[in-house]
Amino acid sequence: MAVMATVRDIGARRPYAQVIITSDAQAYLMSDSASPFALNITIDRSSKTPLHTQISEPLASLILDGTLPAGARLEDELSMAKRLEVSRPTARQALQHLVDRGLVKRRRGVGTIVSPMHVHRPMQLTSLLADLSAAGHETSTNVLDYTEHEADADDAEHLEVEEGTAVVSCTRIRCADGEPIAVLSNLMPAAVAPTLEELEAGGLYDLLRAKDIVPTTAKQTIGARNATTREAELLHERRRTALLTATRITYDQSGRVIEYGQHIYRASRYTFETSLFSS
Repeated sequence: MAVMATVRDIGARRPYAQVIITSDAQAYLMSDSASPFALNITIDRSSKTPLHTQISEPLASLILDGTLPAGARLEDELSMAKRLEVSRPTARQALQHLVDRGLVKRRRGVGTIVSPMHVHRPMQLTSLLADLSAAGHETSTNVLDYTEHEADADDAEHLEVEEGTAVVSCTRIRCADGEPIAVLSNLMPAAVAPTLEELEAGGLYDLLRAKDIVPTTAKQTIGARNATTREAELLHERRRTALLTATRITYDQSGRVIEYGQHIYRASRYTFETSLFSS
């Protein structure tokens, strides 16, 4: 039986490419075949969508949903161009687009292979653990430090409490499928903070909800910077590699600040996803 996935040309409101995963392809995915993987892609040449996009986007979809696993080798540009009846530069551009998105890498003597998993996170008020679990990833957490102390002036400002209030600060590494994805640093009022053991086993927001503390709204700032030596070591990246950053202040149902978070993410494995609307 064949499984079909359709990628749509939003502007034209019609499919511009169909990816057909045949029984042969399914068998390939379950095997240890060293041969390159070539999808049966039907291109709509009447579409306004560029040919290279019609090739790269269906492949990207299959990588992102896990159909094409890490380590799977894709056909080379020459084979792709011949099979799909497109120019070699078009095939090269399609593969380069996947490289630019961090979905595949090119290795000399090996070819184009699917990179380790990449987490796409919707811009919603959810925990990273919940998002990873919902996407089918095996998660784990390592708590690097957990301390209770009195709030200094900065802590008090972040949490909107009086100086001297008991607060908890903690730093965790979140992993997906055995790979470190993020370093999460959180500051919370001690009155609501989960224990170290709880944070090793569960997501912060789920643990708060179990105490009838409901994360309701948040202010979040997304940015980017280069990794320090320590951060690169924790995230298995090179020093000064670009990282995504997020600073978040979360409020509960009463309007109280329950968390101030400063998080860093591997840009090679992680993206934020959001929807934009016209005014």
